[in-house]
Amino acid sequence: MSGLQCLATENIWFDKHNYDEAEKRFYEGANGPATHQQQSSSHGGGDQELVSRMKSLELENQTLHKVVKEMRAAVQKLESRVAVLEKSPAPAAVHCAKAAPVQAAPVKQVKVTNDADDDDIDLFGSDEEDEEAERLKQERLEAYAAKKAKKPAVIAKSSILLDVKPWDDETDMAKLEECVRSVHMDGLLWGASKLVPVGYGIKKLQINCVVEDDKVGTDILEEEITKFEDYVQSVDVAAFNKI
Repeated sequence: MSGLQCLATENIWFDKHNYDEAEKRFYEGANGPATHQQQSSSHGGGDQELVSRMKSLELENQTLHKVVKEMRAAVQKLESRVAVLEKSPAPAAVHCAKAAPVQAAPVKQVKVTNDADDDDIDLFGSDEEDEEAERLKQERLEAYAAKKAKKPAVIAKSSILLDVKPWDDETDMAKLEECVRSVHMDGLLWGASKLVPVGYGIKKLQINCVVEDDKVGTDILEEEITKFEDYVQSVDVAAFNKI
């Protein structure tokens, strides 16, 4: 077998790495500049974003430093004011002290005799002063009670308007009014009256009176007037007013 035939049947490629290296250089030469530009662009965009974030953080840090500084100044001012208030007296207390000066309480005089006996020394004052004050108080109370007793008491009075109804249209209304006015009581005073038509020719007597509340009531008035049963059918209170 010749040498050419031997090479044709050989399975080992001794120069493969040389061909691989040449192929790698070829592709790097063809695509290298574009790939390098893309990597530069990607690296440049990432750097710009990082710079923006760093600037933002620095600005935020400066703002926080400013706020903290202002808060420290405010706290220092408050502490100074509290210290001043704690050292100075309260204004209300000073005002009260100026407005109401303290007066010394009266001191009872101690009466001492020249005798050697201890029973003659009055260390706590005499009971005669208390008795005199009690007597004056009692006299004033009695004078007030006497003055109040002389003052005339206010008498409560009321004005009452009564409706006195007859049995029918044939009832003598003049006689009916005479009967009503014949009722006499302590604390009762009759006033004006008039006849008011009711219907079907019937008229009722409307009469006014003034009564003392403690002596005369509406119930007893109605009872006394209805005793004249020949003329009076019923009695109603039309109006009641305090005077």
